[in-house]
Amino acid sequence: MKIHKQKGPPEDLLYFDEDLDLSQKQVEDVVEIFHTPLTGAYNWDYTVSDNRIKKLYELGKELNWNGSIDLNWEYNHPADKRIMEPDEQLPHETLEAYENLSEEEKILFDRHNTAELMSQFLHGEQGALLVASQLASCAPTYNAKLYAASQTFDEARHVEVFNRYLQEKIGIHYPINPSLKLLLDKILTDERWDLKFIGMQIIIEGLALAAFQMLKSITKDPLLKQLLHYVVRDEARHVTFGINYLEEYIKTLSPEEINDRAEFAYEACVISRDRLINTKSEQRFLKMSEEEAREFQLNTGTFEMFRNFLFSRVMPNLKRIGLLTDEVRPKFEALGLLEYEHAPDDFECDWAEMKKPLEKFGQIPTAL
Repeated sequence: MKIHKQKGPPEDLLYFDEDLDLSQKQVEDVVEIFHTPLTGAYNWDYTVSDNRIKKLYELGKELNWNGSIDLNWEYNHPADKRIMEPDEQLPHETLEAYENLSEEEKILFDRHNTAELMSQFLHGEQGALLVASQLASCAPTYNAKLYAASQTFDEARHVEVFNRYLQEKIGIHYPINPSLKLLLDKILTDERWDLKFIGMQIIIEGLALAAFQMLKSITKDPLLKQLLHYVVRDEARHVTFGINYLEEYIKTLSPEEINDRAEFAYEACVISRDRLINTKSEQRFLKMSEEEAREFQLNTGTFEMFRNFLFSRVMPNLKRIGLLTDEVRPKFEALGLLEYEHAPDDFECDWAEMKKPLEKFGQIPTAL
């Protein structure tokens, strides 16, 4: 095994051949080093509060799943069929460019489009893995440490299954979206543990849930649908944990500290709304400029679905924990996001639904 250090993430696509050589001589880990002034905390009380967080921790143990054996990896999607449903709400000029592609090119475009989106899932889940591991060290309470540790394992499993799907079923990795990298860097390198908590449990997990639900609703691949169904159940539990923990903690901060965290949440929402748009596959196959591809994405029904999934969770959750302050409300209103604040938040959860056994491969369509 070799380790290659570089200053930033890769910029090129990575292709995986069927005869991939993973011998020790051939494997090279490409790493980017980041530094963080992390302040850890021992907890010498070990008090187990009989509350929602303990219930969520126990539930996570009950519903553990094995990415190697619980997903139907034997299924292979037909090579001549799309993984994602075509978006019927594409702009006319884009439809014309798309229709000019041959059937083989349309399938290849579908594979690249799916790979670009799922690569962001993979990179985002690695970021979530790193943040969760930090929280296990720096969260002050015993229950929070236990839950952060269990979430770290969940995120590792998500990285594993997204990576395996990309390598085995599509064979392509796309580099990380620069705006997603910016958001992860901000969370990972900030010294304040509670800001990591806010960035992770409210923004990143909310972002992940929205993206996963969007793809789950439009994919034709039953393996991918099963994979996303399992991951979404984990992520919903993570968001509920964050809301329950942060609501009480935010109340202990000064008004200045609260506004500082509210401003961070706003900036993260700006990135999530306007910048986390993947354009590489459109540029490659539809011969668009980056700006044209961005405008194309903004006008699709799929992006509108993603936006609704995202902010119908993030906005009421920010309100619930006290970060939709008078100072940031006008900024959110200017973005057109305050309309989502009255949607149901994730503090209350359907425990009966959360406790359901994980559905098997053939049961997923009925479960949805």
